[in-house]
Amino acid sequence: MMGHSEPATDALPDDPSSNQAIRLQIIWTRLISVVEEQARLLMRTAFSPTVREAGDLSAGVFDTRARLVAQAVTGTPGHVNSMAAAVGHFLDAFPIDTMRPGDHFITNDPWLASGHLHDVTVVSPAFRNDSVIALFACTCHQVDIGGLGQGPDGRSVFEEGLCIPRLPLARAGEVNQDLLDIIRANVRQPDEVIGDILSYIGANEASARRLIAMLDEFGEIGLDDIANDIIDRSSAAMQRAIARLPRGRYRYAMRIDGFDSPVDLEAELEVGEGRIRVDFEGSSAASHRGINVVLNYTRAYTAFGVRAAIAPEVPNNAGSLEPIDITAPVGSILNVERPWPVCARHIIGQFLPDVVFGALAAILPEEVPAEGASCIWGAQLRGGAVAAMAAGEGAERAGQSFETLFFNSGGAGARVGEDGMSGTAFPSGVKSIAAEIVESNYPVVIWRKELRCDSGGAGRWRGGLGQSLEIGTADGAPFQFFGMFDRVRHPARGRDGAFDGLAGRVALDDGTHMAGMGLQTVPRGRRLCLDLPGGAGIGLATERKRESVEADVRLGYISEGSAASDYGFDAGQALLCRKTDQG
Repeated sequence: MMGHSEPATDALPDDPSSNQAIRLQIIWTRLISVVEEQARLLMRTAFSPTVREAGDLSAGVFDTRARLVAQAVTGTPGHVNSMAAAVGHFLDAFPIDTMRPGDHFITNDPWLASGHLHDVTVVSPAFRNDSVIALFACTCHQVDIGGLGQGPDGRSVFEEGLCIPRLPLARAGEVNQDLLDIIRANVRQPDEVIGDILSYIGANEASARRLIAMLDEFGEIGLDDIANDIIDRSSAAMQRAIARLPRGRYRYAMRIDGFDSPVDLEAELEVGEGRIRVDFEGSSAASHRGINVVLNYTRAYTAFGVRAAIAPEVPNNAGSLEPIDITAPVGSILNVERPWPVCARHIIGQFLPDVVFGALAAILPEEVPAEGASCIWGAQLRGGAVAAMAAGEGAERAGQSFETLFFNSGGAGARVGEDGMSGTAFPSGVKSIAAEIVESNYPVVIWRKELRCDSGGAGRWRGGLGQSLEIGTADGAPFQFFGMFDRVRHPARGRDGAFDGLAGRVALDDGTHMAGMGLQTVPRGRRLCLDLPGGAGIGLATERKRESVEADVRLGYISEGSAASDYGFDAGQALLCRKTDQG
């Protein structure tokens, strides 16, 4: 995310040397420490590797009006910005004056929180002298929430897992055991899921104690006055950033793979008087499979794209989000209503910043990157009797039962003056889970994981490289995977004469083609091969610096053939680059 750990300089009083400015800056920095500690506690105490290792979470503190004040450095835009809207829904069901110390509230309703059932949100009041002074919230990814499993195969949300409405998770310190028993009975990995949920309580409670100690230190009774100052100044700073842009309307369209037919994402971005409006009229209709997006998730990633491009230094909170208006037609793939399937909504949602960047390229060509792989390629794997039977074997031959997810990233788009980042989860920001962690927790072997040569789009500034992975079970038993892989048919497009990034590929180690979307089975003895897409380039490849091309060949980022055909090197020059490296 942006603006969450940087000093809130642009949001401070006019005289940054005044006592008020210095004091507010110190308090702001301490607030960031409080919520970052909240995130780190989640990572230290969670059972799921997606939270513990990858940081697929959000953590933040809210005022008593349910406005986001500060967020942790660790977290994803989809979680943070949808959580910013979710807390208000909790207050609708559980007003502040009905809360008691030790209360905690929970939901995973996609239309109220983070867009699919696999994200669980917990909100906890912070008390001082019997009064609520703030709210802490976290949203974390659950690998398993029952149903079909995380993938795009469902035809309604009812097939996608257990939906937890807004409910008390604990009342006055007493955990809602009935709710935990229902959850336990509906998931494949009950110990992990229940352990994760209880860890969210612990992180929120610890952060509340830390906030009280901080307020005591500064002689403050509550958070609301501080929140008003931070939010107002952040809003003013965001409006000033918008005012620097030329007024007008700017359009962009992108076509991506979709489940079984292409999806068109179309946007009009309007820069007005201190506000930006993004409208997705013209985007594809909803899919009958679970790649649809709810409006709060559409808003989350769209707002991230706007803020990352024009005001990355401004703190991300209710103030800086307020001047951004985002709409999408009801019934489009970016604004579905219940009960449309939404499980793999990230496939579409994580492309929205690229759509925003494409629109802003008309006025900020040197500030925004070219298109990238964007959507993470999460390897959601399942083993055991179900996989054995799907492979046509008897349950007696089944391998160990397991369900796991680990993230992999393609290449980011090039930026003016900089090559795209390779193997980087942009815009989600989640970390890759180390092969050693996956292999030590599950009967899985990652036989190969390396940067994918020639996958970055050639250009004056090259696109980032994707990765190549080869995955199997430790004993060779059959296993299943949920394909959630886009840019197999529609690669990232180059800008200003540059080449497209290389498209992705899904196959078995014997060359058998596999689909990018949907639940599929890997037979006994075979391995799954994922070639992740690369980012697009910017500018003519023939204008790339000679020393940059030579370095790319030496490092194995591009081949001798690409150096010759794409960058204009003759075969002898390209071969010399490689031989020089081999010494």
